[in-house]
Amino acid sequence: MFAPKNFKFRKQQKGKNISKILPSRLDAQINCIKLKTLGFGRLTSNQMKALKQTINKIMKKRGRAVFKVFPQTPITKKPIEVRMGKGKGAFSHWIAKIQPGTTICYIESEFSLLTRKALEYAKIRLPIKTKITN
Repeated sequence: MFAPKNFKFRKQQKGKNISKILPSRLDAQINCIKLKTLGFGRLTSNQMKALKQTINKIMKKRGRAVFKVFPQTPITKKPIEVRMGKGKGAFSHWIAKIQPGTTICYIESEFSLLTRKALEYAKIRLPIKTKITN
């Protein structure tokens, strides 16, 4: 679910997760509550699955959750107790690079208390500090 279908190269270099913090763009959603990040970090595809399951478990079809980030960077890892050298490790998992101010997801619903409760439980699943905004 949270993995790219097509990709050009199976392995990539890590790169930097540093960028200028731009002013937030105006989102045109009405009656939506957003989950925004406060710092840099990485989200794996498993963490995003857990986030979606947590939100769906509480909302129960009373709203629509939209995810704005997608894991598209492959991470490789060498097996345990392997000596140095011998090339890059095998593919391990997908991640999404996150900057401060990024909207991870938003929920469109008329039940604002239920939506806030769902996002509070979802915040626990993430390794990044986040805040809930309107």
